[in-house]
Amino acid sequence: MDPISEWIAEWKIPVGRWGRDFFDFLTGNFSLLFDRLSDTLGSLLDGLSDALLSLPPILVVALLAALAFALHRSWKLALGVALGMLFIINQGLWKETVETLVLVVTAATASMAIGVPVGIWAAHNAGVYRFLRPVLDLMQTLPTFVYLIPVLILFGLGAAPGMIVTVIFAAPAPIRLTYLGITSVQPALLEAGLAFGATRRQLLWKVELPAALPSIMAGLTQCIMLCLSMVVIAALIGADGLGKPVVRALNSVNIPLGLEAGLAIVVLAIVLDRIARVERKGDR
Repeated sequence: MDPISEWIAEWKIPVGRWGRDFFDFLTGNFSLLFDRLSDTLGSLLDGLSDALLSLPPILVVALLAALAFALHRSWKLALGVALGMLFIINQGLWKETVETLVLVVTAATASMAIGVPVGIWAAHNAGVYRFLRPVLDLMQTLPTFVYLIPVLILFGLGAAPGMIVTVIFAAPAPIRLTYLGITSVQPALLEAGLAFGATRRQLLWKVELPAALPSIMAGLTQCIMLCLSMVVIAALIGADGLGKPVVRALNSVNIPLGLEAGLAIVVLAIVLDRIARVERKGDR
């Protein structure tokens, strides 16, 4: 190393020590809060998983197929959903699939509950978006494994930290796409609403949100896919689901188990994507 580089390295900025001190402060002063939140989320996820697992698997498959048909009026889609879920049952991964389904649905719901209002706020306030843009860039470019360190320190092992890290990873997608949808509303529509005397709230609910709905729903499908992409990583901090057999297969070089669990994740991703997708007229 040249002298200049050595001199720069000698004056190392103690970012790591600052981070450690910050998390020591959080755990030392707010550990009870983090423990309560972890226990509450863990109980919620376990309760939902137990409720679904108490039902016959065939009944759950039938309900998912019925939901797909009710949303899209397509018997082909309903049949595909049923066949995909029956394949998962055939592979002996039903319990893990239900746990993953609960984690993904709850994390996606929380991400949308955060992302849509924040996206609307940013679309209506340029200063908010200027502040959010670098934060969202950081959240989407930071390696996913980096999320595990602070979440593991604050919340420990289990399903709850798995959900929290999934929400952090997936929330930027609905924020950005909601912002894009609201800001892309044609000015003529807004002018027409104002001409008819619409208030700001009426303009939002009756003009902006209906016009931005395709973009918001695209945010939902992206959010679901991002949540599923965190399944294996969340398993490293104790989250149950299809990520656990993948990690076991990786540790033991068990090719059959890895293929079975990987295919189950793919099938579940396709099922959720097709159910949540909003198709325009003529796309079918």
